[in-house]
Amino acid sequence: MNYVYILQSEKNGRYYIGSTNDLERRITEHNFGKTKSLKNILPVKLVFKKEYQVLLEARRMELHLKKLKNRVILERIISEGDIKTGL
Repeated sequence: MNYVYILQSEKNGRYYIGSTNDLERRITEHNFGKTKSLKNILPVKLVFKKEYQVLLEARRMELHLKKLKNRVILERIISEGDIKTGL
């Protein structure tokens, strides 16, 4: 399955948005420091995930969420447990 996901730093609360076809592997890679942008804010925890049938759809949603750069919207997505269309 393919996912778009949001991680949160346990160190400073910052969010990280990503997409993958293997969520467990990817989170493990993040927590082992294999992502340069996360090295200084580890450890991270998964706070949101959404499944997609096609990886390209997950990648498009990742890009859309990254372009928003809005913590309030990310926190709403996390609390509601879904990404509402029309963001």
